[in-house]
Amino acid sequence: MLSLLLHAALAVQTLAVMEVLVPEQPVVALYGKDITLNCSFSPTASFNLSDLSIFWQLTDTQRSVHGYSGGRDQLVDQAERFANRTSLFSTQLSLGNTSLLLRRVAVADEGSYTCFIKAQDYGSAALLLQVAGSYSKPVVTLEPESNLRPGDEVALTCVAYGGYPQADVIWQDGGGHNLTDNITNSVVANEEGLFTMTSVLTVVLEPNSTYSCRLINPLLDEEGYAFVTITGQNFAFPPVALWVTVGLAVCLLVLLIALAAVCRKKIKESCEEARREAEEAKELEEEESKIAMTLLKS
Repeated sequence: MLSLLLHAALAVQTLAVMEVLVPEQPVVALYGKDITLNCSFSPTASFNLSDLSIFWQLTDTQRSVHGYSGGRDQLVDQAERFANRTSLFSTQLSLGNTSLLLRRVAVADEGSYTCFIKAQDYGSAALLLQVAGSYSKPVVTLEPESNLRPGDEVALTCVAYGGYPQADVIWQDGGGHNLTDNITNSVVANEEGLFTMTSVLTVVLEPNSTYSCRLINPLLDEEGYAFVTITGQNFAFPPVALWVTVGLAVCLLVLLIALAAVCRKKIKESCEEARREAEEAKELEEEESKIAMTLLKS
């Protein structure tokens, strides 16, 4: 019955006089949440609910999403991936509300949906469903992390997980200058279709420099921010400075050795001089003693 309804609707679509209303702008649904695809018409005074037939389908593939006729849902032809995930607002059908509730939105649900309605006349309209998922907070890493020297070329990597669609990435330095021209972006989807977003910035390092990564989800207008500051602790001595340091250390060692030798020589000379003076004093004392003894004998 639904197939016949669809073919009939397609056949007389150009002759339809019923106005079917759907959103003109894309409908944005959050991944994993429920979303209502709005569709409605204006019932006439003679409208009878038993005459109402509704058929939701994927516009591109014409796969059945949800059907209704004869006062109840018709789900025999429903695509398997929509099973137990769709429903109409049954209490509002008499008011012309033929909106579809889609539960647990997946990335694969993104696309165009057509709402066919048959009451006393036929009508249809299509809307666009877009899926959005929030990314994790981005993380920035530095490679290599150590033994860096000013002027080295290094890679800064910014990674965020579990988002959709592909995010925009903006890199800036500490002065707010845009570095986006020097980046390489890559996107990998998991089984659910959610993305891992990786952006690599290649820079020539300067001491005490800051680099920031801003990740923007275009559908949700959400921003994630991370930065890294490279201080002097990350840098190793350049080869020239290293040799200068070694040279100064050697010179200082030689100077200390020479100073120690001079001091030792001075100490030795002082000791010898003191010993000579002591010997001379002893000889003088002995001589005086001899003279005194001679005088006493005489």
